[in-house]
Amino acid sequence: MMRTRPLKVALLGCGVVGSEVTRIMTTHADDLAARIGAPVEIAGIAVRRPGRVRAGVPEELITTDATALVERGDIDVVIEVIGGIEPARSLITKAFENGASVVSANKALLAGDGAALHAAAEKYGADLYYEAAVAGAIPLVRPLRESLAGDKVNRVLGIVNGTTNFILDKMDTSGAGYSEALDEATALGYAEADPTADVEGFDAAAKAAILAGIAFHTRVRLDDVYREGMTEVTAADFASAKQMGCTIKLLAICERAADGQSVTARVHPAMIPLSHPLASVREAYNAVFVEAEAAGQLMFYGPGAGGSPTASAVLGDLVAVCRNKLAGSTGPGESAYTRLPVSPMGEVVTRYHISLDVADKPGVLAQVATVFAAHGVSIDTVRQTGKDGEASLVVVTHRAPDAALTATVEALRKLDTVRGVASIMRVEGE
Repeated sequence: MMRTRPLKVALLGCGVVGSEVTRIMTTHADDLAARIGAPVEIAGIAVRRPGRVRAGVPEELITTDATALVERGDIDVVIEVIGGIEPARSLITKAFENGASVVSANKALLAGDGAALHAAAEKYGADLYYEAAVAGAIPLVRPLRESLAGDKVNRVLGIVNGTTNFILDKMDTSGAGYSEALDEATALGYAEADPTADVEGFDAAAKAAILAGIAFHTRVRLDDVYREGMTEVTAADFASAKQMGCTIKLLAICERAADGQSVTARVHPAMIPLSHPLASVREAYNAVFVEAEAAGQLMFYGPGAGGSPTASAVLGDLVAVCRNKLAGSTGPGESAYTRLPVSPMGEVVTRYHISLDVADKPGVLAQVATVFAAHGVSIDTVRQTGKDGEASLVVVTHRAPDAALTATVEALRKLDTVRGVASIMRVEGE
């Protein structure tokens, strides 16, 4: 039987996502009630700019006093979609203290302070759900946290930022330069006026921290994630990738070490073979490839951003949290029992694609090969072209520790016959 007293929701933020959450909760109220087992209603919406026009949002629900809203004793669930660290962190903590569970889309906060928030939720017997924090509408957090809870995940490899994937896809398919592709992404609304968080990898790094923590049952903070942006990727890099049968993606890579005693988390551009499922992910879509011991290889694909996809993930969490409220229970909390350390980037085993501008004369290749050998890095392939005393040398290595590969590149820079290192890119996904 359905409970007649509605579950009350406080919404923090009413931008693109918050407005869509409000619309769906209003238009699909009967369906949500049937799925939950009780009516659910918005009790208040906290905003910073109350005078802004918000189509379809009841004016009487708007308030600028977010603290008073979450401290109301009748609030069952708080939905936080304001982003940032503060005041989101304080408001979520107050919600727990006042008996409310929380649904959040705040990747930056969860990547930095997830452990403290989980501890507060557990202390006050509340839920903390955050499917919308990673990859928009794609069901990913819950499968990792629940569906694969009995398995051992060894690797998570994915495209988790739609803006950067759109830019790289345009560079690949149209031959556009980085600036031209960024301008198109901005015009279409995929990139913010300040795209730094996306193109420099900060957004993807926060998501990588969350994914690594869930997948490996350990605590991984944003500061633990190695990060490189994709602003230096050029048309020449794509030309080299195509010659290798590859394309270039900005990847979030979370791995368990071969000995199982540590984990790594990193974000950087990488060449991946066209045969890999992630290579075919186009436009602003996201996709995550999960490798588990028993389940094998799984791929999750879909729109990773936008008001409707993100709202879908928020409402999925809302239904789950409300069901828990009615049952007098809570869902899974933080699982960090393995306490595995996060290894530095230097210990990651990977491959390099290195493009060198060198003098076109005898002995240059031998000198370059000697440097690789001196650092214990084996060469897979070499391609050389030359004209009028200038030459381009492209070297692809076998797998080696990133520290050894980095030291090799620094040593190459010091050779008199090397005019410059044109580009360096890792090769992944094989």
